[in-house]
Amino acid sequence: MFDTALTAADFAFLARGAGMTIVVTLISVIAGTILGIVFGVFRYQVGPIWAAPLTFVLDVFRSIPLLIQLVLANAFLGTILRLNMSGFTVACIILSLYTAAFCAEIVRGGIEAVPMTTRRAARSLGMTWGQDMRSIVLPLATRVALPSWIGLALGVMKDSALVYIVQVTELLKSTQILITRLQEPLLLLMICGAFYFVISFPLARFGGYLEKRWSND
Repeated sequence: MFDTALTAADFAFLARGAGMTIVVTLISVIAGTILGIVFGVFRYQVGPIWAAPLTFVLDVFRSIPLLIQLVLANAFLGTILRLNMSGFTVACIILSLYTAAFCAEIVRGGIEAVPMTTRRAARSLGMTWGQDMRSIVLPLATRVALPSWIGLALGVMKDSALVYIVQVTELLKSTQILITRLQEPLLLLMICGAFYFVISFPLARFGGYLEKRWSND
C-alpha cells in the first residue's frame, strides 16, 4: 500500500511555489520581449558599428551564467548601492534583461529574414518607415521568430528555478524544502515535474497552433 506524509497543506505549498514561478516568468518574458523588440530593431536599424555598445552589454547578459548574474546583482544593489529591493524585484529585473538579451537577437534575425525587395516595394508605395515596420516587417519577422521565442520563453520558465538564490521561494525551492522535511524526494520531484509540465505545455501547444495556422495562410 502506498503511504506518504504529504498533506493537502504541503500540496498547497507547492502550488504557491508554482504560482510564484508563473508570476516571475510572465513578468520576465513580457518585459524582456518588449525590451528585446526595441533592442533588436535598434541593432538592425543603426548597423553593427553604432550598435556596438548595446551589443556588448547584451553579449554580457547572454554569456554570463544566470546564477552568477543573480548573485552579483543582489550583492551590487543591496551592498554597494544600498537599495532596499526584495529578492522578487531583483529576480524579475535580471531575468527580464536576460530574456531581452536573447530576444533582441531573435528579433534582429527575424527582421533580416524579411526580403529586402519586399521592403523596397513597401517604401515605393509611399509607406513611411513606421508603416513599413508595423505592417510589413514585424508581421513577417514574427512568423520567423516565433519558434525561437517559444523556446526562449520555456527556457526562462525553467531558468526561474535559479531565483532561489535571491530568496524567492518558487516551485523548485518549495520542493526542496518539502524534501528536506518529508524525506520523500522521488514523489516530490515527480509532483514538481508535473507542475512544470502543466505550466509549459499550453505555451508549447499554442506556439505549435500558431505555426500551423500561419503555414496554411
